[in-house]
Amino acid sequence: MRRLVVSAACAVLVLAGTGSAAAEPDPRQAALDAAVRAGNVGTIAVAADPAGRWRGRAGVGDVTTGAKPDTGGRFRIGSVSKTFTATLVLKLAAKGRLGLDEPISKYLPGLLPYPEPITVRQLLQHTSGLPRDLAPQYTWTTLPELDTERFVHFGEVEAIHDSTGQPLLFPPGTGWSYSNTGYNVLALLVEKLTGRRFEQVLADWITGPLHLAETFLPRDFPLVPDPALHGYEQLYPAPHALTDVTVYNLSRYFGAGNIISSATDLNRFFHALLGGEVLPAGLLAQMKTTVPWPGQGGVLSYGLGLMRISLAAICGPGAPDVWGHGGDVPGYSTWSMSDETGTRRITVESTPDVTATPAASSARLLAMVTEFCAPALPGAQARAAQVQAALH
Repeated sequence: MRRLVVSAACAVLVLAGTGSAAAEPDPRQAALDAAVRAGNVGTIAVAADPAGRWRGRAGVGDVTTGAKPDTGGRFRIGSVSKTFTATLVLKLAAKGRLGLDEPISKYLPGLLPYPEPITVRQLLQHTSGLPRDLAPQYTWTTLPELDTERFVHFGEVEAIHDSTGQPLLFPPGTGWSYSNTGYNVLALLVEKLTGRRFEQVLADWITGPLHLAETFLPRDFPLVPDPALHGYEQLYPAPHALTDVTVYNLSRYFGAGNIISSATDLNRFFHALLGGEVLPAGLLAQMKTTVPWPGQGGVLSYGLGLMRISLAAICGPGAPDVWGHGGDVPGYSTWSMSDETGTRRITVESTPDVTATPAASSARLLAMVTEFCAPALPGAQARAAQVQAALH
């Protein structure tokens, strides 16, 4: 994949009870099975609400052994990392260490080459005008490069300097465009204002207090510690087999998409965040103040490192909005979504990502919809495909 973007096609199912009648298949499991039939190699879902927890899986987790995916396994969460980065920035704001509407140049002078002032809030909300993706040398131009560039290190400052050699897409604050570079800048901001490495601040301020034992930023460490979910891509045409891309150095996505976690940890994080345990109420309200995602008719919108999907367009009037983030990196497609307060939540992980077909991607979206509401509107599959296409 050439850019790490939200893939609005991969959250599944939150607990709607503790079980289902034996005569009928669990709709959540049926949705996972359908996602595999649509082309996903393997997928897991972990859902929780006050009544308990549900786990499901479908397909193959290890193509060599044929083993099922491990619902407790770790995986690369891609752009779900952005919510963690944004939360750290907002915690700095809560401590009075920064102003959201101050220019980033106040804190990181000389980092960005543009004369136009770009604020911290604009970076958080993707309204800064920074280039959508990293510079070409930091992305992949062919599928085989995903295989051959596994262990390439990219320095954080170097990647930002090279990527911002491109002009702004629009004057800051006048448009919207997803930017990985912007979140790499925000991760450097966390380091500058704390005087510590990003992963240390993450551990002290979020993963430690919330007991997220499976969640960490690996930097250059290329392994996903066991138990690990395997990530696969079809990098070479048939009859070549799938390529296992689990082992990878994703330092190029420093603050934008390099975190490793598990489904249980992500559910716990969003439960705490949306439930008001992590940020003061005023800052959480700002985090949830969204702007439209262009071209999606209000279905998708974006806050400060937080995404909202309005399901009414798929399910009909009265369907809920869900909150969270999605993530896509080679081998891994993640969605972690919750209701308004984080009471009902789901994390779904699927493989492949870069080489997934539109049908496989839209099936993952409909699997998420099946948890929160029935995809009852005519054309739900087509609408899901349209959303997925916009996100890529």
